[in-house]
Amino acid sequence: MALSARLELKQGQSLVMTPQLQQAIKLLQLSNLELSSHIAEELERNPLLEVDLGQSERADQSPNSTNDARMDDTGTNANSGNDGEASELNLGNEQLPTRDEGLLDTGFDNIYADQSKADKAQEEQQFQSQNDSSWDNISGGASTATREDQYGGTQALEELNSADLSLKDHVTEQINYTFFNIVDRSIALHLVDMLDEGGYLNGSLENVAQRLNTDISKVEAILKQLHMLEPIGIFARNVSECLALQLDDLNRLDPMMQKFVENIALLGEHKTAELQEICGADDDDMAEMLNEIRQLNPKPGLQYGSTNVQTVIPDVFVRQKKDGSWRIELNSASLPKILVNQNYYADIRKTVNDKVDVEFLTECLANANWLVRSLEQRANTILKVTTEIVKQQDGFLVYGVEYLRPLNLKTVADAVKMHESTVSRVTNNKYMMTERGLIELKYFFNSSVPSANGGEGHASESVKARIQKLIDDELPTKILSDDKLAVILKASGINIARRTVAKYREALNIASSVDRRKQKKLAIK
Repeated sequence: MALSARLELKQGQSLVMTPQLQQAIKLLQLSNLELSSHIAEELERNPLLEVDLGQSERADQSPNSTNDARMDDTGTNANSGNDGEASELNLGNEQLPTRDEGLLDTGFDNIYADQSKADKAQEEQQFQSQNDSSWDNISGGASTATREDQYGGTQALEELNSADLSLKDHVTEQINYTFFNIVDRSIALHLVDMLDEGGYLNGSLENVAQRLNTDISKVEAILKQLHMLEPIGIFARNVSECLALQLDDLNRLDPMMQKFVENIALLGEHKTAELQEICGADDDDMAEMLNEIRQLNPKPGLQYGSTNVQTVIPDVFVRQKKDGSWRIELNSASLPKILVNQNYYADIRKTVNDKVDVEFLTECLANANWLVRSLEQRANTILKVTTEIVKQQDGFLVYGVEYLRPLNLKTVADAVKMHESTVSRVTNNKYMMTERGLIELKYFFNSSVPSANGGEGHASESVKARIQKLIDDELPTKILSDDKLAVILKASGINIARRTVAKYREALNIASSVDRRKQKKLAIK
């Protein structure tokens, strides 16, 4: 068979990622804050896009209006694609634990305008209090807060921002009233710049002396004066020095306590017997010193603000109505409402004759229309996926984390007839405001732990919550080992191995049974 070059025509199909399709995919995975920034950029780039300042009033006048493109009185296409959309999920009167799936009835109605302004204000002010850390657990013990407690509280929006006065501003103000010599003040201000958020001094004093061309003794003398500033404990170079400064201020830094704080690292390693021997203390002395240490603040600088914390804005509001059904509403308050100004396009098009200008104007119109349609599609997709998640996890929303069901992307994707990658993008960096607090959509997706009786599996997060509760309720004289926890869980219908219990316990930052026994023994004394 002879080889020769020839031309052939073949017909085929392929998916081409056009710029418009890439934009739609990008918009789908953006959070509300990121989307607001993107829309602001498009408003600057495209002269045909405008912010609709009066669209909300028209929506209030037409509560039954749809989300299709519409023309206002001036002939302007005023569809933003991100109007307040909502749906209601009716679960009937038969709630969990029976979970009758036949009673589920999902509908998508644009009833955003029916919600009162008071309800909207109440929903937007509910945020979860996620600060569950405590210095009480100095020995490395587990936090006593369960996962359900993490989602049980709410927090005002303004409380999520850091304090207006930063640590460095607070310290600088004290330095101005303490150091009157210009050289001493310069050294002190240089040391202030070396503080971290916790109030600790980063860097060596030798480098400071060399950089400022002064004696190291001079820098050390200034540092000793800085140790007297508020809050007590700042400018420390390690935890031991920070605690020692606070104890000295309380007139409690005796030789035994000095040895205790100098070797406090042994406490974190649960070597209490070795620490007690170094201090030369008996059991009562150890218990007393430990209680005093727990009253101190290991990071005194954190009580002052440093940098503003990025506030998490919920993308969806979910609340239960009196009849047991769920109201699911997109948070459109954080997004600007945009429209395509067809009148402006028509006026400019009459005066433009240059080919390049015509192409630019046509491209702007196409991009503007595509952006509006993409925003509408994004809103509808988020609403559909969120509604299905609420449908699957209504037990968690009503009864708590122990009723969280195993769920994966494929289950939701099959229910809403979308691809798994689409569901993954929808749930990426999205948050849902519920009566249990602000929850990331990714939290609802978790692996399954088999059931001991062959029934429906248990969600990994609910199993972790049970482990947390069992450990919190254990007696100091009866510490539960991982084997014992596995036996108790199997008796309650959860088929789990000991190594899985250990993995979940470590994920919850809970110490082993040996360490917990030492901690609770000290706590009793």
